[in-house]
Amino acid sequence: MKAFVAVAVAAGLLSAAPAFASADLAKAKNCMACHSVAQKLVGPSYKDIAAKYAGNKDAAAMLAAKIQKGGVGTWGQIPMPANPQVNDAEAKTLADWVLSQK
Repeated sequence: MKAFVAVAVAAGLLSAAPAFASADLAKAKNCMACHSVAQKLVGPSYKDIAAKYAGNKDAAAMLAAKIQKGGVGTWGQIPMPANPQVNDAEAKTLADWVLSQK
């Protein structure tokens, strides 16, 4: 019975993963050092990113890759550094959250 309860709790936590798609994860991964939700800092605001990629079905995968690997040129010549501390699941969660900003 205890094992069943542990599995049920773990499943509930995993299904709640989208709740972590928030500014808290962005802060924890140091994204907020260069980005904010509504205004440009070093990099573009999350609202500007969401607007640029609205309707692009490949945007989440592209942004997740850019979060992890970095890039330059899309928003000017200031490079976005790679973020090796962000795993694949976190990158996808962050990308989905960024794209949800309106």
